[in-house]
Amino acid sequence: MKTELSARYRGTQDGEAAEAIMLKCVHCGLCNATCPTYQLLGDELDGPRGRIYLVKQLLEGHDVTRSTQLHLDAA
Repeated sequence: MKTELSARYRGTQDGEAAEAIMLKCVHCGLCNATCPTYQLLGDELDGPRGRIYLVKQLLEGHDVTRSTQLHLDAA
């Protein structure tokens, strides 16, 4: 997954760690089959793949919305 970290995270230890984790995800969707939150709610953004995408957006400098918070905080 191509990621362009915002200046706030670029070159930081946390930013590099997050980018390394995101690069490991190939977005195949197999994780959704075993994710209880995705199984319960049925929304892609509540599963691992969707959450990785949301975190990617945050690290790239996109605004944090109430919707983003709801999906990241889902049990």
